[in-house]
Order: sequence, then structure tokens, then C-alpha cells
Amino acid sequence: MASFIIEGGHPLQGTITPQGAKNEALEVICATLLTSQPVTISNIPDIRDINNLIQLLREIGVNVTRDSRHTYTFCADKLNLDFLESDDFVHRSAALRGSVMMIGPLLARFGKAVITRPGGDKIGRRRLDTHFLGFKLLGASFNHLYERNVYEISASRLKGCYMLLDEASVTGTANIIMAAVLAQGQTTIYNAACEPYIQQLCRLLNAMGAHISGIGSNLLTIDGVDSLHGATHQVLPDMIEVGSFIGMAAMVGEGIRIKDVALPHLGIIPDAFRRLGVKIDVEGDDLIIPKQEHYVVDSFIDGTIMTLADAPWPGLTPDLLSVLIVVATQAKGTVLIHQKMFESRLFFVDKLIDMGAQIILCDPHRAVVVGHDRARRLRGGRMASPDIRAGIALLIAALSAEGESRIENIVQIDRGYEDIEQRLTMLGANICRAE
Repeated sequence: MASFIIEGGHPLQGTITPQGAKNEALEVICATLLTSQPVTISNIPDIRDINNLIQLLREIGVNVTRDSRHTYTFCADKLNLDFLESDDFVHRSAALRGSVMMIGPLLARFGKAVITRPGGDKIGRRRLDTHFLGFKLLGASFNHLYERNVYEISASRLKGCYMLLDEASVTGTANIIMAAVLAQGQTTIYNAACEPYIQQLCRLLNAMGAHISGIGSNLLTIDGVDSLHGATHQVLPDMIEVGSFIGMAAMVGEGIRIKDVALPHLGIIPDAFRRLGVKIDVEGDDLIIPKQEHYVVDSFIDGTIMTLADAPWPGLTPDLLSVLIVVATQAKGTVLIHQKMFESRLFFVDKLIDMGAQIILCDPHRAVVVGHDRARRLRGGRMASPDIRAGIALLIAALSAEGESRIENIVQIDRGYEDIEQRLTMLGANICRAE
């Protein structure tokens, strides 16, 4: 199993460009199943989760052409529908979280789909009820095959309706949208997720001939059409990677420019780091993070301790709370991090405590971080990455730590970050991959 060996304390300096957005790419790639015509998507990140999904599409019969490293053309004109119902397909899709978003397109276009619980990060319960309830309201029926532990979902023709989602699930909203674009009549989705990933998916579908209005809000109206056609689409920069680079620059940077970040789509991410005292300058579509000799945690107007909590968009994405925790360890002041959406995402902080961080893990959802104000550096150590976002947070901690660190199970980091060791080496990091 591969590991990263990091010699901490080397300052980072220079320019770095974020990869394409992983979560958006997973959605729009699945959307190509909705048409028999070619769909070309650019700025696709070359990472494990995306490559596994593309390989899965090849195996079900999608003609995939790699036009360049980050641009693909997909043509789903000759799918192997028998394979889609096989145990082999179920087994392969179960290993990939993003495969769940194939259900909506397959159900809408072919009237049936098979699903088991998909894989992904071990960050707590990620239920699929929102997906299932949405499909059921559109007219789908479910049959649980206990001997195979799979669900068969079928519908002769989905029919539009009004629905109020029980939660603003991003993948659930994406799946229901993709099912509804080919449904008969009008579908109204209230309490829809409205993250940039969802907005981009809707723009691609409209370019393919769908009729979706309300994009960017939590109330979507979809007028079903009989078929979709080909289109081209460019994936946004990955806002989670942008936030990760802001955290690195704050901890160990001597001046870093993050290029082409698509600033309007970052939401409150820059402001979340500013609340920790991190100085961020904006120049066009670039973020410039100067060297931070000290950064002081802000407080609320009444003087109480700052709290950073995740929330559905346009709130703070939960994917960056791990990075914010690491950055807070070297700030001046105290901050409460409240992870509301997943119950296991804070359990990596025991590794930071072993490195010398002053963190109180109150419960599975809350941690109090008391900053060192750079008076006491973190210590290098040996650790393992439990999920993608904790993995990058531990990597940031190791880059700033005194001595050598070894991070194991970096397959988790590879799932979400493209060529991360080479890109950081270009900035001055001392990091190597050990098999």
C-alpha cells in the first residue's frame, strides 16, 4: 500500500492551478447516459474516483474517447442492458460512491436500474432515502431482492410531479433531476440542493435540450422532454482543492497564487479562512495568499468564541472542515468546529493531537481547537488517511510539522487530488511516494 513521506518545515511558494471539480465531474459524466449522442466534457480531473467511474461506463457499453488528459467524449448509444442487471455490475458499482448517480439516467432512459449500497468514504451514514423517495414520487417501483441484497427499480414512463425533499441532498437532487428531465409533464423540486455542482449539471442538461428553470435556487422546475441530444461542457475548478491550497498557504506558504479559481462559485469559503485570520487577496480570478507570520481567530460581535459550522449551500461545505481544523491549530485564539452533517468526520483529530495540537473532541460532531500561534510546531508522526478530506488535512499538517511524517492509505487522497505530490513539490514541498 502506498504512503507519503513528508519532511516538514519546507516553505511553499509559487503558483498553483486547481483541478476540475471532482463532485461536478461525477454528476455530469453520469448525465451522458441520458442521450445516445456524443457529449464532450473538459477539465475532468485525472483522479481515482473519476477514472473508476469512466471505466465502469466503458464496461456497460459506453464508447469513451479520451481527447486529451482532461477531456473526454462519451457516447452511450449501445449500452449492454443485460450487464446492467448482472451481479458483476452490482459488485463493481458498489465499490464506487459516484455510481449511485447512474440510477436516475438509466431509469429515465431505459425504465429500469439495479442498485446496492455504494462505496466511498467511511465518514458516517450516507443514506439513499432521498433518491428513492424522489424516484417513487416520479412513479418508479422498487423490488428488494434479498438473496442478492440489491434493489430493482423500474418504471414504464416516469411522470412529473411536485416534491418536497426531506433533505437538500446533493447526490439525491442530482439523481432526481436526471430522472425528471425525461419524465412526462412538469416536475417541481423544492428544498433542492443548489451547490455549484448542481447548477453546472442543470446547465449541461439544458445544453442537451432539457428545460430546467430556477437554477441556483432551492426550487427547481423541470419540463420533461422526449429525448436529449449531444453537447459540450467544461467542469468548474474544484472549490475543495482551492480551499485546501488556501490552508496550505496559510500554514507553510511564503506567498502562493491560486490561479483561475472561479471566484463567484467559491461561496463563503474564502471568508471562512478569513475568520481564522488568514489574509487573502483577490486579483482578477486568482487568490493570493501572502506569508502569514501570525493569523488571529476572529470572534463574534458579542465577544464569544468563533464557531465554524457546515451547512447546505450557500453555507460552508463540510468537505473543508478538516482543513480548517488543521489551519486553526497554528492560529492565535480558539474556535469551535461543528460538523453537523456526518458523524465520523472528526475522528481524525486524534492524529493531530498526537502531533501536538491542542484540540478537545467534544463529541462526534464538535471539536474545540486552541491555536498555538506558531509558538509550538506540530510534530511529525506516522498516520493513516481515513478519507479524502482528512487525508489532505493530515498532509497539510505534515507539511508544517517538525521532522518527518509518513501518511499511509494515501489511496484515499488519490481518490480526490490529482498528482498532489508533484504539484506540491513544484512549490517547494519535500514529499515522496513510497510503495
